[in-house]
Amino acid sequence: MSPDADAALARRLIGLLDLTNLEANCGPAEIKALTARALGPPASVAAVCLWPQFVGEAARALKDSGVAVATVINFPAGGEDLERVLEDMDEALGDGADEIDLVLPYKAVLRGDTQIASDMIRESKGIIGEGRLLKVILETGAMPDMETVAAASRLAIAAGADFLKTSTGKIAVSATPEAARTMLAEIARAGRPVGFKAAGGIRTLADAALYLRLAEEAMGAGWATRETFRIGASSLHAALAAVIGGPPVAPGKGSY
Repeated sequence: MSPDADAALARRLIGLLDLTNLEANCGPAEIKALTARALGPPASVAAVCLWPQFVGEAARALKDSGVAVATVINFPAGGEDLERVLEDMDEALGDGADEIDLVLPYKAVLRGDTQIASDMIRESKGIIGEGRLLKVILETGAMPDMETVAAASRLAIAAGADFLKTSTGKIAVSATPEAARTMLAEIARAGRPVGFKAAGGIRTLADAALYLRLAEEAMGAGWATRETFRIGASSLHAALAAVIGGPPVAPGKGSY
């Protein structure tokens, strides 16, 4: 592509970004920097994604900006304690979270105990309600094959997920094109709107463009908007800003 076309694509992708910091050493200074970068330049992102204890701070910083506040629950291990998950989620929503990225209890799914996962997603969506998003992290890198990824996708959709997300970014294998294609094929068959989020190891314009292309091949040109498509990343923001041009943007630190 031409430099102008690359810049236009990069600007579009920034608007689809969940700008992330899930580092163990994240603190108030890092959240202040994250929310400032989320607002631009060169353009605002779709959301910030951060630890639950920083939701209130981020919500205050981003009030009325159009940038959503997302947080992670049951992260990263994908535990099976439903009561704890619901308590943590209720607290995050009370602090101002707009979106919840919930890790599927994927180990239960892998041993065939799918009811635990279905109940967790269904009850979580019941707390979240309409107007806020539940993104279910499948942790596809822990799954042995694409049929398991497809089955987990169907389970999450049936239980009420608003988005399917590939990965936590905390295990060896994160987002892959193969998993993305499988998840998008199930989204295309869902019979209701379900979004897609790729996360983990997406660091360049070419990386991000690949997942955008896969989404629009599966769902149609123009399908990918911030309501339907996200990329979870930290360092990607600086890479996209560099393609667009203008003052340099310091790369962020994060687990994606």
